[in-house]
Amino acid sequence: MTEQTVKAKQLEEIDQHKAVLQTLFDLYAELFEHDGYGDMRIEMKILRRGQKEIIIHCGKQHRYVLNCSHALADESVIKAWLKKDILA
Repeated sequence: MTEQTVKAKQLEEIDQHKAVLQTLFDLYAELFEHDGYGDMRIEMKILRRGQKEIIIHCGKQHRYVLNCSHALADESVIKAWLKKDILA
């Protein structure tokens, strides 16, 4: 793979993670504003084709399947993105 192809793939993965994180943020805000009890749970399953399924339980299920060929790498794209954008 060329460097340009690798970067394009990483950007695509970051966009997928942003969709999941946006759903988490929205559901958290919804639960926080709710005038009563609420709970949220996140489930992650490793799939066969280098992917992970992320299921967010919060009254209903929100399901995502993300590519995860770097699952066992030292640092994942999402960790790098979180460090850069959220923890900065």
